[in-house]
Amino acid sequence: MIPRETINQILETARIEDVVSEFVTLRKRGSNLWGVCPFHKEKTPSFAVNPARNIFKCFGCGKAGDSARFIMEHERYSYPEALRYLAKKYGIKIEEREQTPEELAAQNERERMFNINSFAQDYFSNVMMTSDEGQSVGLAYFHERGFRDAIINRFQLGYCPNSGSAFTEYAMQHGYDKDLLIKVGLTGSYENRLYDRYQGRVIFPIHNLTGKVIGFGGRILTKEKTKAKYVNSPESEIYNKSQTLYGIFFARNEISRLDNCILVEGYADVLSMHQAGIENVVASSGTSLTTEQIRMISRYTKNITMLYDGDAAGIHAALRGTNMILEEGMNVRIVVLPPEDDPDTFVQNNPIEYVTKYLTENARDFIGFKTNLLLKDAQNDPIKRATVIKDIVETISVIPDPIYRATYIKECSRTLEMPEQTLTNEVNKILRAKYRKQLGLDPGQDSSYLSYQTYQSYQPSAPEQPVEKDSTPLGFFQEQELVKLLLSHGSDIVEIDDKDENGNDTVLNVTIASLIIDDLKNDGLLFRDETHKKIFDAFDRGLDTGILPTAQDFTSSEDQDVAVLSANLLSTQYKLDDWQRHRIVVKTEDDVLKKTVLTTILRFKDMVIDDRRTAITKELQSCTDPDDQIILLQKKKKLDEIRTRINRDLGIVITK
Repeated sequence: MIPRETINQILETARIEDVVSEFVTLRKRGSNLWGVCPFHKEKTPSFAVNPARNIFKCFGCGKAGDSARFIMEHERYSYPEALRYLAKKYGIKIEEREQTPEELAAQNERERMFNINSFAQDYFSNVMMTSDEGQSVGLAYFHERGFRDAIINRFQLGYCPNSGSAFTEYAMQHGYDKDLLIKVGLTGSYENRLYDRYQGRVIFPIHNLTGKVIGFGGRILTKEKTKAKYVNSPESEIYNKSQTLYGIFFARNEISRLDNCILVEGYADVLSMHQAGIENVVASSGTSLTTEQIRMISRYTKNITMLYDGDAAGIHAALRGTNMILEEGMNVRIVVLPPEDDPDTFVQNNPIEYVTKYLTENARDFIGFKTNLLLKDAQNDPIKRATVIKDIVETISVIPDPIYRATYIKECSRTLEMPEQTLTNEVNKILRAKYRKQLGLDPGQDSSYLSYQTYQSYQPSAPEQPVEKDSTPLGFFQEQELVKLLLSHGSDIVEIDDKDENGNDTVLNVTIASLIIDDLKNDGLLFRDETHKKIFDAFDRGLDTGILPTAQDFTSSEDQDVAVLSANLLSTQYKLDDWQRHRIVVKTEDDVLKKTVLTTILRFKDMVIDDRRTAITKELQSCTDPDDQIILLQKKKKLDEIRTRINRDLGIVITK
């Protein structure tokens, strides 16, 4: 368990802008920093970081919280895992008390999987660097491939001994469970015998965005045809191949700095380019490029350069990924290497100056690349040429931005020597078909009602989910406004008029928390929403002890509902313009704080009274006893009088 004082130290030290900027490219706008949300698909940044309050908030998907909450959401960590990550980042030592057997048994399995992978990586690296077999086989292989020790150590490469179950036995001697070893793919089982899955292979650890080892790739060094060249970790709670990019942890800062990501296919390609000083490089780890991988890159840049082998397989791989990248609103350029090279050999066999010049001069946009490639085969065959044009038009149609589409149509028209309007008509025909499909219309159904502007600006998106009927509890928003005032201004002081013991006028200085809580408790009013009530009660206890909680106490709360709600209420999407420069004075909430608080309290009371009036009206409708009717009418009259006074103070005229 992490002591409370250590948790406070971690959360006070961790700056939200530092933590988030490792995963999201942020740009300052007003008092906030803004970026593309890493939690949902979007093209216009709606993800805000507020350094002053040390919180983040996405105005698109609604996720919000402090540094720990961001790491929890982004990495799917438990709360203790997120705290340990932040402690390590800021060099804060955690002295945890010894866990009970029950706590150990309940330890998060994800954390255990991270731990066992880290243990395995250390083992594989140490074996390669210190054992005779590791040095003569594993290390020798990497040296023969041209990799220096610096890059080997940086990427934590290793070697697994070719001796059956050496690693498995070593891990079990150190307390690791065999079932977990099998689950993460480090150990195999055959006829009740355990064996190392990576035996006799060099090891490529795969890291997530925070640098934790989530899986491994193992390459065999012999030419046995009965064995797979590569063995990879199976899918697990911490490793999903389609959502992983090899080298992203080491490349993300350079990708952001250079505003470009170079995409290659294999582990060795990444290692060679990083070793040459080209560090904005990642690989799709032997899988076809996925939408999730593209979106991961989009957190750091909108520009992708695809670098593939010059053979037919490499060229077709580049073509397959183009449409997906464009559909995500990204810009893509393609570099095809000479036929005899792949990125690994090309970088190792040429001076870095030549490599960078080649990449710059041979980067083609998809129109130029696809046109030149496909028209080569078509030559003078008009049918093949028409097929090529349709293929290119199909690619243009997936681009969501209409301006970019129009630009590519113009370029395509020039390259293919075709009328621009003809290409535009073909693109619009495809967009109309997509739009009909999205609306659930029959493909052959007349769609003349669709205006040109409608499909011209059409952007593919996921089908909308049915909207559930509003189930917000009565008074929820009035309660929420009071909670927001408590969080934002709970300890602020305002002056209120009062009478002293002799009945003389006097002025009292009270906190906003006291003004709200004492007033509501005096009238016996309580919040209905459980999360609102937790925050209300925390301020109530603070008034009793004389130490009011701060906003950070709530945004950093272990109670997820409290933390998320607090971050949401403390975040604002808008910035008040500097009207002062135009000599226009605009009052802020701080300027009229007392009036805002009193008005909000009155609106809350009005809601409560209106709710009680409605209940009495229903009782009257079903009541048959004359005496009970008189009592109910008297109660309703009293409530009407109170409501009239409240609304007079609010400046509202009641018409019914």
